[in-house]
Amino acid sequence: MIITGLIIIMLVIGFVIGGASRRRQYNTEIANAKQQAQALREKAQADGKRQAARYLAKAKTTIQDERDNSEAEIADQQTDVTNRVNRVEQRKTSLDQMAERLDQRQSAIDDTNNEVKAERNLLAQKRHEASELSHKRQDAIAERAELQPEAAQQMIRDETTQQLANEKDATVRELTDNAEASADKTARNLIIEAIQRGPIDLPREHAEHTVLVPTNDTKTKLVGRDGQHIRLLESLTGTDLVFDTEQPNVLIISTHDPVRRETARIAIESLLASRKITASNIEKQVLTAENDVLKDLRQTGEKTVSSLKIGFMHPDFMKLIGRLKFRTSYGQNMLSHSIEVAQMCGVMASELSENVRLAKRAGLLHDIGKSIDHEIEGTHVEIGTALATAYGEDPLVINAIAAHHGDVEAISPIATLVAAADSVSGSRPGARSESVEDYINRLHSLEKIANDHNGVQDSYAIQAGREIRIVVQPKVLDDDASAKLTNDVKDQIERDLTYPGKIKVTTIRELRAVEYVGDKPTKKKNKKKKRA
Repeated sequence: MIITGLIIIMLVIGFVIGGASRRRQYNTEIANAKQQAQALREKAQADGKRQAARYLAKAKTTIQDERDNSEAEIADQQTDVTNRVNRVEQRKTSLDQMAERLDQRQSAIDDTNNEVKAERNLLAQKRHEASELSHKRQDAIAERAELQPEAAQQMIRDETTQQLANEKDATVRELTDNAEASADKTARNLIIEAIQRGPIDLPREHAEHTVLVPTNDTKTKLVGRDGQHIRLLESLTGTDLVFDTEQPNVLIISTHDPVRRETARIAIESLLASRKITASNIEKQVLTAENDVLKDLRQTGEKTVSSLKIGFMHPDFMKLIGRLKFRTSYGQNMLSHSIEVAQMCGVMASELSENVRLAKRAGLLHDIGKSIDHEIEGTHVEIGTALATAYGEDPLVINAIAAHHGDVEAISPIATLVAAADSVSGSRPGARSESVEDYINRLHSLEKIANDHNGVQDSYAIQAGREIRIVVQPKVLDDDASAKLTNDVKDQIERDLTYPGKIKVTTIRELRAVEYVGDKPTKKKNKKKKRA
C-alpha cells in the first residue's frame, strides 16, 4: 500500500511538473509567434509603402505622358482646322471666280441665241419666199405642159420602177446563167474539198456474232444439265444460242437486235473467264453485261457529240447515237457513216456560209432511225423524223432527216448537203461490203417481179432499191386491177426477197388520147392520168 501510494504521489508530482513545463514551452512559442507576426507586419508595411511610392511615381509619369500626347493632338487638330479653314476660303474664292465666269458665258450665250433666232427668222422668211416661188414655177410649168404635178410625179415613178425592174431582170438572168454554168464545177470542187478535209478513214470494226468455248468440259458446264444454263442465258438475253455444226466449240449468237447480241457476248465471255457457271452467276453476269453495254452506249454518244461540237443533246438521244455503233448497213458501220456525213456536211456548210453546227447535227442524226428500226414499224426515215420531233430538234434538222432519201422536199440547203454527203459516204470505195453485182442483181430482181405480172408496161427500181415504180397498160388494167397489182407485187417481194428497211411500191396508170387533123384549126386533145 505504501508503495502504491508513493507511485501515485510521484505520478501526480510528474504530471504537475510536466504541465508547468508545457506551459512554459507554449508561452515561449506564443512569444516567438508574436515576434514573427510583428516582423511580418513591419515588413509588409514597408513593402506596401515602397509599392505605393512606385505606383504613385508610375501614375504621375503616365499622367504626364497623357497630358503631353493630348496637348500634341490638340495642337495637330488646331493646325488641321486652320488648314481646312484656309482651303474653304480658297474654294470660296474659286467659286466666286467661277460664278463670275459663268455669268460672262451666260451673257455670251444669250447674245448668240438672239443672233440665232434672228437668223432662223430670216431663214424661215427665205424658205417661205422660196416655197412661193417654187409653187409659182410648178404652176407655170403645169400650165405650159398641160400636166398636173401629181401626174408628172406618178409618171416619173412608173418610169423609174420599169427601169429598175428591167435592170433587176437582167441582173437575175446574168447571175442565173453564171450559176448554172459553174454549178457542176462548184459542186464538184465542194464535194472534193469535203472529202479531203472531212472524214478520216478508220479501220472497220466488226461486231462479233460468235464466242469460242475453249474445252468440252466448259461447253458441258455452259449447256448445263438438260440444257438449263443455255436456256437461262437465252431467256435473260433475248437471243438464240446455237453451237456450230462444223465447229462444235463455236457458239453462235443469233438475234436481230445488235445490243442484245453484244450483251450476250459479254456475259458469256465473262462466264467463261470466271469458270463459275451457275444459275446465280449467269444472272449476275447478264445484269453486269447489260449495265456495261448501256454505259458504253451513253459514253459513245457523249464522245461523238463532244467531238463534233454540235451543242447540247438530250441524254436519251445520245444513247440512240451510241446504238448506231452496233448497227451496220451492207457492212458499213452506221456510227462511222453518220460521223463521216456530219464532218462532210460541216465542211460544205462552212464553204457555203451556212450554219455549220446545224449541218453537222443534221448529218449525225440523218440515220438515227436505224438505231431502233428493228423495234418500231416504219422506215428509218420515218422513225428518225419522229425521234427528232419528239426530242425537240431544229425544224431544219428534222427536214434534213426526212428529205435525205428524197421522201419529202428539202426546204433548206442543209438538207441538200446531208443528202449529198450521205451518197458520198455510202458510195465511196470500200465503204460497203455489197458488191456492184449484188446491187444490180437486187434491182433486177425487183424489176423482174413487177414485169412478170400481166398488164405491166415497164418498171423502174429507184433510190437504191428502196422504191419500185410500175407503169401499167391503161387499156389492160383499170384502177382496181392496178391497186390489186400493187398489193400482189408487195406480197411477192416480202416472200421472195431479202432487203433492208422498207421498199415502196408505186403503180402508175396513165391514159393519153391524141388526135391529129389537117389544116382546120380543130382542138381535140384529152389527157387523163390516174395513179394508184
